[in-house]
Amino acid sequence: MTELTNVTVTKAANIYFDGKVTSRKVTLADGSVKTLGIMMPGEYTFAAGDEELMEILAGNVEILLSGKSEWKSISAGQNFKVDANTKFDIKVKILTDYCCSYFPV
Repeated sequence: MTELTNVTVTKAANIYFDGKVTSRKVTLADGSVKTLGIMMPGEYTFAAGDEELMEILAGNVEILLSGKSEWKSISAGQNFKVDANTKFDIKVKILTDYCCSYFPV
């Protein structure tokens, strides 16, 4: 899906890591939530409360999911899932555009 329709966008940005990662909350008509954001090059650790699906729209990252020992490369057009109540590490290689979908547990 390249377009979201019938949504409400929260104007205030979510800003992390001194502004190197930002996103905007998008609430769909069915009440589900996504964030659309940008990550600058760097290494970050995120905590996931809900199960998440992270879609990489543009860019290139490496991820290390909780409980895994090997980094995995993810490029534009690919995605990865994050289990609820876990953390994951991400190495952002170049400016990366992403969409994250949340699935409450």
